[in-house]
Amino acid sequence: MFAKINLKPVLWASLILWSVTACSKVQEKVTDIVIYGGTSAAVTAAVQAKKMGKSVIIVSPDIHLGGLSSGGLGWTDTGKKEVIGGLSREFYQRLYSHYQSDEAWKWEDKAAYGNVGQGTAAIDGDARTMWIFEPHAAEGVFEDFIREYEIEVLRDEWLDRESGVSKEGNKIVAIRTLSGKEFKGKMFIDATYEGDLMAAAGVSYHVGREANNVYDEEWNGVQTDVFHHQHHFNVLDEPIDPYVIKGDPSSGLLPKISGEHPGEKGSGDDKIQAYCFRLCMSNHPDNRVAFPRPENYDSTQYELLVRIFDAGWNQWFGKFDMIPNRKTDTNNHGPFSSDNIGMNYDYPEASYARRREIIREHEDYQKGLLYFVANDPRVPASIQERFREWGLAKDEFTDNGNWPHQIYVREARRMIGEFVMTENELLQKKSTPGSIGMGSYTIDSHNIQRYVTKEGHVHNEGDIGVSLPGPYQIAYGSIVPKEQECANLLVPVAVSSSHIAFGSIRMEPVFMILGESAATAASMALDEGIAVQKLDYDKLKTQLEANNQILSKTQTLK
Repeated sequence: MFAKINLKPVLWASLILWSVTACSKVQEKVTDIVIYGGTSAAVTAAVQAKKMGKSVIIVSPDIHLGGLSSGGLGWTDTGKKEVIGGLSREFYQRLYSHYQSDEAWKWEDKAAYGNVGQGTAAIDGDARTMWIFEPHAAEGVFEDFIREYEIEVLRDEWLDRESGVSKEGNKIVAIRTLSGKEFKGKMFIDATYEGDLMAAAGVSYHVGREANNVYDEEWNGVQTDVFHHQHHFNVLDEPIDPYVIKGDPSSGLLPKISGEHPGEKGSGDDKIQAYCFRLCMSNHPDNRVAFPRPENYDSTQYELLVRIFDAGWNQWFGKFDMIPNRKTDTNNHGPFSSDNIGMNYDYPEASYARRREIIREHEDYQKGLLYFVANDPRVPASIQERFREWGLAKDEFTDNGNWPHQIYVREARRMIGEFVMTENELLQKKSTPGSIGMGSYTIDSHNIQRYVTKEGHVHNEGDIGVSLPGPYQIAYGSIVPKEQECANLLVPVAVSSSHIAFGSIRMEPVFMILGESAATAASMALDEGIAVQKLDYDKLKTQLEANNQILSKTQTLK
């Protein structure tokens, strides 16, 4: 007779053993290239890694991929389009293909769409590129890339910034997210706007503006009495009083005005250019949603705008840039607009919880601004009546109340790497070593602070626009840390540059270019078993040119 055996404990023990073994195997998997971030650079980096035969995974804190490129910035900051090559150009070519379909034009006749943006053709038939587009169309292209190249993406995974980076010597061996997942890799790419992986890995970085004497620059640091764009108070015929009761400093300052001294011209500080959301609006009656009233709406927050309107300013619609289907990419414009000046200084280093607070405050401010202009009786009737024809686009960001998923992080941390890009390279006063791509957009910074002058008037400061002599090269050393700090990390977004140089480099087409170049370099360094800093540039250059990346002004697209 066989003894009766209770099989449940045996089965559970077997299952537990199998689970431990399975988990162990998952933990032992080492991916060739681990990319942290969900930006446009993350996607192009992943595609290029796959094209070079490498295993790759995107670990993304974002649910929606593409960052600002799919988050409302559809009026592309291109600069000279001829220097946009590789996968970056392919992105815009895929958008061109999308808009060739009649189904893509639901709210507008394709033939009626205006064909000029940023001074040149938005739709370039000869090059088969589309430079101005809707958010959902851009996100669709990114998702097509992911699907076609069978790229593994884990979304809503947030790096444990306190203890989630494991290093052996000067190499990262694994990263861990707040959910407890661990990702082992041979090479790592930080494709976040914030530079979170870079910082957690112990790589040097800077936040804020360097003084001009740090890198022998002219346009860095505090820039009082510089008025380059139309986002300052000198566009008005009369100065604006900053006090709650006009002429009475004891009554206190109006909201959104700092009482601090702005600093000496040319000096450095820890302040960063303003953030906003790039809104997608519609004036089609069947595809617009009325601007919502925030729960904590406070009309007094916009008293300064009332005084600007009273002074005769009538340029409210100055940056309602039209994208297909009667929609906009609406950006900041004028002395008081969507840029929430001075309210983001602690964002780069802030905890996730604090960042969420900052983002929510920006959302409330911008929603309140829209509601105010649409409804407050103090707004000029000519502006208000026209503005009421607009609303949020009903068919965009449908899972987020038609509000963009991504705030415009124009600047956060910037790495201090093997080479620091400065205005001198952009203005071509100095040569650039080891080009991995090119930029060409104007040196551009949005306002950084709003203060009271010694005369008792309100002013904005930090808005800079400096023209370039032509496209400039971007150094390989600007996307790699110093070797002693980390030998297997590349940083194509929070690049090594001064504040003012980053003002041009920070454009989305450039991020896609640098993402692809980063993955190319990571793959080649992996093949040779060397640190990314040891990679032979001539070999890298040959591969980048084969990928149709544009590295110099004499090179042409294939």
